[in-house]
Amino acid sequence: MLHFEFESEMRYLALATDYDGTLASNDRVSESAVRALERLRVSGRHTILVTGRRLDDLLAVCSCIQLFDLVVVENGAVVYNPHSREQTLLAGPPSELLIQSLQERGIEPLEIGQILIATHAPHRAAVQDVIWELGLEAQVIGNRDAVMVLPAGVNKATGLEYALRELGLSRHEVVGIGDAENDHSFLERCECAVAVANAAASIKQIAAFVTAAENSNGVIELIDELIANDLRRLEGSLSQNMLSLGKRADGTDVQLSPYGHNIVVAGPSGCGKSTLTAGIIERLIEKDYQVCIVDPEGDYGTLRDVVALGNQWRSPSIAEVLAILEDPKINLSVNLLGIPLVDRPGFFAQLGPNLQAMRARTGRPHWLVVDEAHHLLPDTWGHAASVLPQQLHETILVTVHPDHVVPAILAPIDVFVAIGHSPEKTLEEFARVTGRTIAWPADLVYQADRVVVWFDEDGQAPFAMQAHPGRAERIRHHRKYAEGNLRWHSFYFRGPDNHHNLKAQNLVVFCQIAQGIDESTWMYHLRRGDYSRWFRHAIKDDHLADETERIERRTDLVPWQTRQIVQELVNARYTLPE
Repeated sequence: MLHFEFESEMRYLALATDYDGTLASNDRVSESAVRALERLRVSGRHTILVTGRRLDDLLAVCSCIQLFDLVVVENGAVVYNPHSREQTLLAGPPSELLIQSLQERGIEPLEIGQILIATHAPHRAAVQDVIWELGLEAQVIGNRDAVMVLPAGVNKATGLEYALRELGLSRHEVVGIGDAENDHSFLERCECAVAVANAAASIKQIAAFVTAAENSNGVIELIDELIANDLRRLEGSLSQNMLSLGKRADGTDVQLSPYGHNIVVAGPSGCGKSTLTAGIIERLIEKDYQVCIVDPEGDYGTLRDVVALGNQWRSPSIAEVLAILEDPKINLSVNLLGIPLVDRPGFFAQLGPNLQAMRARTGRPHWLVVDEAHHLLPDTWGHAASVLPQQLHETILVTVHPDHVVPAILAPIDVFVAIGHSPEKTLEEFARVTGRTIAWPADLVYQADRVVVWFDEDGQAPFAMQAHPGRAERIRHHRKYAEGNLRWHSFYFRGPDNHHNLKAQNLVVFCQIAQGIDESTWMYHLRRGDYSRWFRHAIKDDHLADETERIERRTDLVPWQTRQIVQELVNARYTLPE
């Protein structure tokens, strides 16, 4: 019997640490700090060193360089692999004219790296003056008693991002620790920022917490807590990562921690479940959380920043899904239109254990969205017990019928969103199948512009919420328009003299006929505005109609260009055969 659980054993999979003033004191790393790094690596976590030092300088003083998977030097400009000894430069070399001008000004000492130029803090104004006079696009960064010159846009955060991508991690799996002003950029990119006790005030201000000890002892303190409990005390307290769902009647924000929750979005067909879910997905992506959507009907594949895999003509493979998700920057919609309805639960049963293994290794994908959950995990499916997750985490189930989803999959659900004209009935179905008692408030009534939300914590009662709309329009993707039969709403290509009577009962046929129809027939309907009229009234897509109407009004395009543009507009908004 096969079981899987969507849960990573570790919340934080990597530690990124500054060197001087953090891991090291007076150039050196203590033996106790070295042993702590060894313990951290034995726990299965990655280690990344992020420093403003030049590589040669660092290698001369850091004897434990091999304890790091990757080393970011020159304040983010160079990434070094201590095991292969390979270096990756993330910017071009420093300006020779700048170096010469600084030397002529008598600025000493002047350290010149492969990309970075550094000197002492008292020279900061003179350095900035030279950059201004030369008209260079460069930045001056402070680091306690030193100043560094780097190309614009290069800092410790850019170096860390590159290192994480090399390791197959996102910033949400990383704890960062530092002490000085130049650590600000990389600490802000980490899921959790920590400051050592001797850190500058600006670093302490952005930190989730400050260690009791200074320098390397503070790093040891953090490592020991990571190994012991994965910073469990911080769960739900990192405000910058909270997910906003909408607003209550009194205007207060409804927020959710991006970890440790499972959501059901339920309601009748056509009530806006996919639109609401797409808005949540959009906000997760904005915060750099990787999302994998199991998309039976192809409703999400054209969301911004989401890669669609599969269509009605080709089913995706498990290997393809995993290969694409290896890149933490890619969000994926797995389109199941090419898989028969009866075979989709079996596909999901194969996908689940593989996603679990990936989550255990990389912490990703951060969120799993399962649309049409009553089809993928139906209560009538005989194999359901063998594929049910033992622990469900960071998952959104979207369904018309919560009482048709196998009950055990609903047990760990702690957030329920009822949408549509009968939210009380929808919530009752969920309560009945999960054996929960949910008291419906007497003053809670259906409102067309509200959804009902219930949190399974502290005895909270269901409440009305105005969900945040998505910032981008969700593209329509309905099969009935793409490949169904619109019958009396079909489009007829007839031409100026009614020489033809070619019926396009859907968008697939429309595009096929449009490719081959003679020019006079195509232009006849274009100039009459027939295409935009059909899109508006039969397809019911005002956006497509508006865009097509602009093409119909243009006189600067030759016929083949209008034909191509209209077809591209259709293809961009609907799932059509490739």
